[in-house]
Amino acid sequence: MKVIAVGRNYVDHAKELHNPVPESPVIFMKPDTAILKDNKDFYFPDFSKDIHYEVELVLRICNEGKHVSKKFAHKYYDAIGLGIDFTARDIQSAQKAKGLPWELAKAFDHSAVISPLIPKGEFEDPTNLNFSLTKNGETVQRGNTKDMIFDYDSLISFISQYVTLRKGDLIYTGTPAGVGPVNIGDKLEGFLEEKSMFTCQIK
Repeated sequence: MKVIAVGRNYVDHAKELHNPVPESPVIFMKPDTAILKDNKDFYFPDFSKDIHYEVELVLRICNEGKHVSKKFAHKYYDAIGLGIDFTARDIQSAQKAKGLPWELAKAFDHSAVISPLIPKGEFEDPTNLNFSLTKNGETVQRGNTKDMIFDYDSLISFISQYVTLRKGDLIYTGTPAGVGPVNIGDKLEGFLEEKSMFTCQIK
């Protein structure tokens, strides 16, 4: 199982970080050791002083696929969840300034919170979903999947031109505006269509 993540997939988020709006998907990956599930605590790593939350809609891949046509892409995911792409923003900024990859800032252990996954058939329209994140009870991010620059099918088709998708892979589809730092003692809670999907205590 691999985690494939999408950067800058909402216009307002690209702008808040002073990044250009991409003309094609920005893709990076996390190892399976990044996964943090079952509402487990997130332990603030020693190597960063500026960890940010980024709430994201997550797709689970259900078929192996290479060079997937966009018109068939909807057949390649079967469940939807919610997650956090934790980012060491200080390290990311330093890497970007040097023109280096983001992995140290994005792929570290437990940097990918994941909720339980819901079969996509349970949603009336899986491409039009509201989701949000609270920090200590206050809403800090709110988004809707219809506002993605690149929709699910576009992402699946694009990614599969480069990387073979396999059953169980997860695609983190990007975050809306409102990202920000976490501190020890904070509690994060993610909501999908007003349903609580996960909690995460920062230790």
